Amino acid sequence: MKALLERVLADRRTERFILIVILINAVMLGLETDAGIMARYGNVLLLLDRSALIIFCIEISAKLYVRRLSFFRDPWNVFDFIVVAVALLPASGSLSVLRALRILRVLRLVTIVPSLRRVVGALLGAMPGMASIVMLLSLIFYVGAVMSTKLFGDAFPEWFGSVAASAYTLFQVMTLESWSMGIVRPVMEQFPYAWAFFIPFILMTSFTALNLFIGVVVSAMQDEIDSDRQREMEDAVAKGEEPLVAELKAMRADIARLTARMEAQPLPRSEAP
Repeated sequence: MKALLERVLADRRTERFILIVILINAVMLGLETDAGIMARYGNVLLLLDRSALIIFCIEISAKLYVRRLSFFRDPWNVFDFIVVAVALLPASGSLSVLRALRILRVLRLVTIVPSLRRVVGALLGAMPGMASIVMLLSLIFYVGAVMSTKLFGDAFPEWFGSVAASAYTLFQVMTLESWSMGIVRPVMEQFPYAWAFFIPFILMTSFTALNLFIGVVVSAMQDEIDSDRQREMEDAVAKGEEPLVAELKAMRADIARLTARMEAQPLPRSEAP
């Protein structure tokens, strides 16, 4: 029974079936947000949603039965377990907000589709490098917020009246959303040389620090792809060695039988002259 379940879970058709169920469930959850559709087909949508949840529970239960505690050693399995477990919690009263968390089931696509899993793995691998960039960006923001508060706070208290307000305004400037006509030009009407502050800030944040994020993610993605290729090569070598090892074992067995047969036969006596 255990071996049969293991084969069924590893079958590509099972993965495709779960993938289809996830996609259908995602569409159903989206349709539930429409009041008109719910008034007409609400019972059908709820039935399909519960059916999908039952299928997910059966899948997780089968994996737990087959893999036991090793199931929780794989972080993707833990993620699937949490997503399905959230859907089983009561969603009434003060916990009604949990109904909105059902859409998290769509994220199970990450665990089903290898390419998505590779991307997420690369992002997680890039976290240490991204943390250093975040620290650098935070330092630049803090210095810029303090400077802009002292320079422009009295004239523009809504934008630069405090360090927090200045940091938020500088964040808008960094994203290049209405930074020129909305913020910098009005400031330059009273402070003509304000461009000497904003232009270097934009260069250090939008065109330097943010591009560092891209570089770290691309590097992590390449490392993830190289790791996958290395694992595939090792698997291919292992699969290619299996027939060779079996053939060598068969040859050794044949040699051993021939040797035993030769030792069992008496040597012929030489004829006397």
